[in-house]
Amino acid sequence: LLALLHLFLAPPRCQAAAMDLLPRRLAWSLMGDTVHSAVDLLPTFVAFAAPGGPAAAWRGACFAENEAVLSLTPGPRGSNSTAAGLGGAVLRLKTASAQSWTCMDLYVFATPYRIGWDYYTRAHQHTFEIKSWEEAGEMEYVKLHGVAIFLMPSGMLGTLLSLIDVIPLFSNTIWGQDANLAFLQKHMGASFNKRSQPWAANIRKEDVHSGDFLALSKIRGRWGGFQTLEKWVTGAFAGHTAVCLKDENGTLWVAESGYENKKRVKKSLL
Repeated sequence: LLALLHLFLAPPRCQAAAMDLLPRRLAWSLMGDTVHSAVDLLPTFVAFAAPGGPAAAWRGACFAENEAVLSLTPGPRGSNSTAAGLGGAVLRLKTASAQSWTCMDLYVFATPYRIGWDYYTRAHQHTFEIKSWEEAGEMEYVKLHGVAIFLMPSGMLGTLLSLIDVIPLFSNTIWGQDANLAFLQKHMGASFNKRSQPWAANIRKEDVHSGDFLALSKIRGRWGGFQTLEKWVTGAFAGHTAVCLKDENGTLWVAESGYENKKRVKKSLL
């Protein structure tokens, strides 16, 4: 008990050194005691791994020497599925030069069509497999640009501990609403001032013109939490935007992004 107390009271560098003397499971449970910020949820881009290109190399949070090579894999013979017939890819990673006995680097692998993740705890050869492409566009993108590799610099436990600052944002309560407002004030310097009553306003259609811009913000519940994080990572001060349009008959529509069709645009009659 005295040793653990000394560990928590010691300077950060001494803490890191002492972690190596503890069993791995215990060390992992104690790591990250100073990590309680949403900033630690942000991944750090480290490399692109493209087929046929040189090995991507970078320094990790714990493993100092890392390499990745991407190779394409053919699709199964006689496949009736267009996506499966395109094949996939295998990302081969090599981790080396551990800086601690309790190393654990957490990675995110991404294309515009998918996001995957994996973590590595020892210096070794590792593989991350993409069994099949979502569509031909993903395969062409990877051939041209490669798969993006992101490092979670705080590791798995540090990332989980940082959720303390984020989980309340998704609560559909007054507590959750206050958490969203406090988060935006703390991380963006953005303040929302409560307007005086009446809180509802009637706007005549005749006063609305094509091109009028609508900026919306949710600050409560599941989508309120998502919009708060979107604002933070993009620097926007609105969670959703839309524009008013009038057609040749004078009918008023609201156009906005959506997932109801392949064009990702929808319009609603106002």
